[in-house]
Amino acid sequence: MKVGILGAGGIGLASAAWMSHRGHDVMIWSPRGTTADALRREAVNATGVLEASLPLKVADCAGELARFADVLLLAIPVNGHRAAMDALLPHLRSGQTVIVSSMGSLSALYLYEAAIGQGVAISVASFGTTVLTARRQGPSDVRIMTRRPKVGVSCLPCSDQALALQTCEVLFGPGFIGDENALATTLANINPVAHGPLALFNWTRIERAENWPQYHFMTPRVAAVIEQLDAERMAIAAAFGLRLRTLERHFAQSFNTQSEHLADIAAELHDKRGGPPGPTDVKTRFLSEDVPYGLVFTLALSHVTQVSAPATEATAAMAGLLLGEDLSAANDLIFALRVPSETVDGLLARVNARR
Repeated sequence: MKVGILGAGGIGLASAAWMSHRGHDVMIWSPRGTTADALRREAVNATGVLEASLPLKVADCAGELARFADVLLLAIPVNGHRAAMDALLPHLRSGQTVIVSSMGSLSALYLYEAAIGQGVAISVASFGTTVLTARRQGPSDVRIMTRRPKVGVSCLPCSDQALALQTCEVLFGPGFIGDENALATTLANINPVAHGPLALFNWTRIERAENWPQYHFMTPRVAAVIEQLDAERMAIAAAFGLRLRTLERHFAQSFNTQSEHLADIAAELHDKRGGPPGPTDVKTRFLSEDVPYGLVFTLALSHVTQVSAPATEATAAMAGLLLGEDLSAANDLIFALRVPSETVDGLLARVNARR
């Protein structure tokens, strides 16, 4: 297949290498400008679970990427989704598939409804987590740590779910299961639940740019706060009639952990992996992305469902206080999607749309 990848960070490079290694024709574009320039001269070099050096095509703009691709993979932080989607929209054509990896704040619904509004019938598939875990180690170097054995996929319209699953398997290989809808996928993204408290309670380490292994510092009381946020996430999902896997189950499926409680899982992961290292930049996405596009969006859904989420609200407020920013106003999708005026049934009707 001809695959266009938006994003040249760790996940973008890893996905490009993985799909190219499987025989697909891959072009990459960096919405941030020059991030992919090295790939014009050098092959992408992957290490870890994939050892390969593979040449890639590089696009100059969103239009070139969209014209080239049968399938587009969005592999950028959620706080860049709307801008990248707006750049793509004038160039999309009916029959294309866009995969959002990973989705937050119902960004896939924004793209799908905007495309429909301009008369373009696309399929928008979404992951609640990434298929690969990876870190960019240089302009053209990426280390792929994990290929998750199971990844949930939703699709808009829902009637294209089978096509989305088939496409993902062609690109990445087996291991995909269907999520109920895009709302389930958004709420399945556990990064905000885990990252928010982890960053807040280790902030002095981040501010001092210390080398700190994440799971070692997910101590029992930090884990307990994370579990409270996870319980609120699950309760809000239940109000929409959705049953999601717990954070503990997510770790078991992603990393084959055996422990039952989160603090023990963190200790197990630290013993097995020794990392990954925690952020060392005060602009870390653990707060700048995961709070406004994760926890704040969850709070917007809590108002729709009338389900109380005090731990989520306190964590989001503390993150804003720490950064000196109004993170509740930083999400550019909540009002674009008209979430504050929605009802439970109204939002479900939109995410369960069929062709």
